[in-house]
Amino acid sequence: MRKDSLASYRAMRDFSRTEEPSGKGAVAANKQLRFVIQRHDATRLHYDFRLELDGTFKSWAVTKGPSLDPTVKRLAVEVEDHPLDYGDFEGTIPKGQYGGGTVQVWDRGYWLPEGDPHDGLKRGDLKFTLVGNRLEGSWVLVRMRWDRKGSRKRVNWLLIKHRDAAALEGDDDTILEDPRSIASGRTLKQIALGTGKAPTPFMTAKGKKTKAAKRRETKVRKTSSMPRFVEPQLAKLVERAPSAAGWAHEVKFDGYRLQLRVEDGDAVLRTRKGLDWTEKFAAIARQAEKLPDCIMDGEVVALDRHGAPDFAALQAALSEGDSKNLIYYAFDLLFVEGEDLRDLPLMERKARLQDVLAGLKTKHPGLRYVDHFETGGDAVLQSACRMHFEGIISKELSAPYRSGRGGSWTKAKCRAGHEVVIGGWTSEGRRLRSLLAGVHRGKKLVYVGRVGTGFGAAVMRSLLPKLRDLESDTSPFAAGASPPKEANMHWARPKLVAEIEFAGWTGAGNVRQAAFKGLRTDKPAEEVEAEKPAKPEKTRMAKPAPTKRRTRATAKSSKASGPAIVMGVSISHPDKPLWPDETPPVTKLELARYYEAVGDWMIDHLKGRPCSLVRTPDGIDGQTFFQRHAMAGSSHLLEEVKVKGDGKPYLQIDRVEGLAAVAQMGGTELHPWNCQPGNPELPGRLVFDLDPGPDVKFSAVIAGAREVADRLKPLGLVPFCKTTGGKGLHVVVPLTSDPKSPDWDTAKTFAKEICRRIAEDEPARYLINMAKKERKGRIFLDYLRNDRTSTAVAPLSSRARPGATVSMPIEWSQVKAGLDPTKYTVRTAPALLKRSKPWRTYARSAKPLRAAIERLLKMKG
Repeated sequence: MRKDSLASYRAMRDFSRTEEPSGKGAVAANKQLRFVIQRHDATRLHYDFRLELDGTFKSWAVTKGPSLDPTVKRLAVEVEDHPLDYGDFEGTIPKGQYGGGTVQVWDRGYWLPEGDPHDGLKRGDLKFTLVGNRLEGSWVLVRMRWDRKGSRKRVNWLLIKHRDAAALEGDDDTILEDPRSIASGRTLKQIALGTGKAPTPFMTAKGKKTKAAKRRETKVRKTSSMPRFVEPQLAKLVERAPSAAGWAHEVKFDGYRLQLRVEDGDAVLRTRKGLDWTEKFAAIARQAEKLPDCIMDGEVVALDRHGAPDFAALQAALSEGDSKNLIYYAFDLLFVEGEDLRDLPLMERKARLQDVLAGLKTKHPGLRYVDHFETGGDAVLQSACRMHFEGIISKELSAPYRSGRGGSWTKAKCRAGHEVVIGGWTSEGRRLRSLLAGVHRGKKLVYVGRVGTGFGAAVMRSLLPKLRDLESDTSPFAAGASPPKEANMHWARPKLVAEIEFAGWTGAGNVRQAAFKGLRTDKPAEEVEAEKPAKPEKTRMAKPAPTKRRTRATAKSSKASGPAIVMGVSISHPDKPLWPDETPPVTKLELARYYEAVGDWMIDHLKGRPCSLVRTPDGIDGQTFFQRHAMAGSSHLLEEVKVKGDGKPYLQIDRVEGLAAVAQMGGTELHPWNCQPGNPELPGRLVFDLDPGPDVKFSAVIAGAREVADRLKPLGLVPFCKTTGGKGLHVVVPLTSDPKSPDWDTAKTFAKEICRRIAEDEPARYLINMAKKERKGRIFLDYLRNDRTSTAVAPLSSRARPGATVSMPIEWSQVKAGLDPTKYTVRTAPALLKRSKPWRTYARSAKPLRAAIERLLKMKG
């Protein structure tokens, strides 16, 4: 705790008059961060929201109290830090003292930050999960703009409930109706009168558990005997890992899922179907004999020389009967020493598991604890993919262990993988050419394509005899779902299960570019079903996305392209040239990596605003189309928003990863609305587009941009400049939002008036008539971008034009003779952006348009 962190708190209070704690008392340490909400009947009733961090309470005054409705944003005014023992304070502050009035403990419990809370506070975007008596689930505190002159005396935030199981859309503050204290059961009136029971302590002693904590910290059940086997909990495949707080993310290992049971020094390892595989993993079983009586869940893997899981090496070890170098990664603990832990939350089960493994007197390299991450799932998946892991498993920290495939465990993969049934093979002489793969849909085995690579000499020597033993005269695939028989094709009885890796699904539901990884003997063939990623919040199996019609040029350019991963997004045909005339051509993968490089800077200009796309899926020389609305099959990383007056949803890019999804769609230009973030009805910026005639030199455009800026500055507005990626320049003016903000018509009229005055003063150089025949030798001052549904190309967006240019934000010191907009490209912009750091003051330079209009009206012209 910083020495001066409570200086403001103490300076505001006279502790000889108020019973509030001074903060000098000792408070019991706690493994979890605590939160307290106090109902405060002062000048007006409000709720004091306090989060424990660095030895004090970070505090906000929530004027109307928290709301369970995700559509409701509650003002939260940041106040001074409070001491931790304030969390137990319930009483009356005397009149004349700061905050005079009655204080009641309304809710308390624990909070789980999403990511680093210090970073969240610094950025003004603090996401967290509450585990309290009254409040639960995921929330966010979002900082609003600083007040006038950047003063920090009054910093306003918004407290917003995220959409989850604890949310209640349309709720009319029913959560606030109970008048009683959560700590004493007293009303504000009873506290003011000094009657009733004193509050039970929470900060200065262990006190009582919250109701939510009780549900999670369920009493451990004692048991006289452990079951022989527990059906494992399974994860649902999702397109995107959960990003909310309250989830643990673990690396997905490429191995065999095994349950380890130890009793009286006897260790048994069983597959997910209960088969005893102890002999196969004898070395691990010998190490596990020193464990106390327990049942663990985990995965056995073999590591390559780089430390990454290697499924082929695992199979080789099994075939050779050598398990001494294999590792059992334990990620859950179900039973231990007569206790059934399955009803405990995952957070507690993992803590117990870690203690059990750490308690071994002799360290065993073959038994390891699986650690986890509690940051956003997208970031963890991206890191896992870069390290060549298969993907991640995400688990709800507060959930019990439940057998079967529930919603509290999900899996997201870096590359497509699947289990398939081998229904036949093709050969070329004595050589295996391909496997015929199938999956069950209902009771039918359906053909899903060929597996044509991944067969080394050792694999063929082992696999071919197994196939020949199962050779059949008839196809095992269902009628109408079987490939036509051809020369050198052999059918096989559907007994063998193969693990494959593939590039994706075709429109017909077949695998593309499938490679053999190994046989699986831990799963019966009849249980192999089609597994497609679903949305994290849904459980229905998604069908393969339909393939788009491809031209010959497209097929040729993408023939050898396997998928690539950027920000956790699979980029199909990464080598496809989007700007084919560049040397070398700028590819789809290069565009995705460009957006990854500039995304953190760019997202602030896109977030909360409907965004149209220019898409060139076959490159800028192919078909181009402008997409304004969301379409079926859009990535789940892109938001769909409804706008008043339009029945179709618009696309919106609210996260950096969404930019990779745009690149995957062949989106080469981004055109967001110019509204306030989250409010399409109010202008958020003005854009003046200087569009020169074909015979106008760029030096005249530079002079024009400076002229527009000079007209705006005396009105109290702060203009910024960017290239358009073409032959013009944009002058951009950020605007504040308040209840008296002008509407779109007023903003457009203001912009038009600025342009009219410039054109009237210098008609030989400028005009406001958009007719091209009038533009010869002049610059069209385009004010029409300042309309409700009008768009302007986003800062740093690429352009679907020769040169792979981008709309580059620049400083006014660069807007001078010699400025060359063609030097700002997908390939050069990231380094230039990092070096010059333009528009650093953009966010804090926003000004009210109403004041500028009033100044303009006072001017002559």
